[in-house]
Amino acid sequence: MPSIRAVLEARQKAAAVHLEELGAELERVRQAVADAAEVLRQRVIGLEQFLEALAEVDTPAAAGDGKSSGKPVRPAGPRMAVPHRRDVPGVEVLAVDYQAVMAAALDAGSDGLGARQTAVVLGWDSAVASRVEGARV
Repeated sequence: MPSIRAVLEARQKAAAVHLEELGAELERVRQAVADAAEVLRQRVIGLEQFLEALAEVDTPAAAGDGKSSGKPVRPAGPRMAVPHRRDVPGVEVLAVDYQAVMAAALDAGSDGLGARQTAVVLGWDSAVASRVEGARV
């Protein structure tokens, strides 16, 4: 039977080893947190630069054309209509497929043109068109 001293010394050694393992794990986690913070910092800077560049691109177009309606221009986003443009060439400069899609969109009017209808206009196989939008496979 081992002595109480030997049992306590073994427990002490095990605790010291466990402490070293936890210290190494803590250092690894600290490094991972530092790396993640650096990635976040770079992404924030990238987003800020993108927004600044976007603002520079938008500012001259809105201020320089002299045709502003006085309404603030909001960027297009989800579920937002893209504003109509002025002084652009007609659809005749587009490729034939695009012209067909534009004609179908005009025919659709306020109902809008869905992906399925667009597929049909482009002459895609009806089986493919049915899988484009709204159909469950």
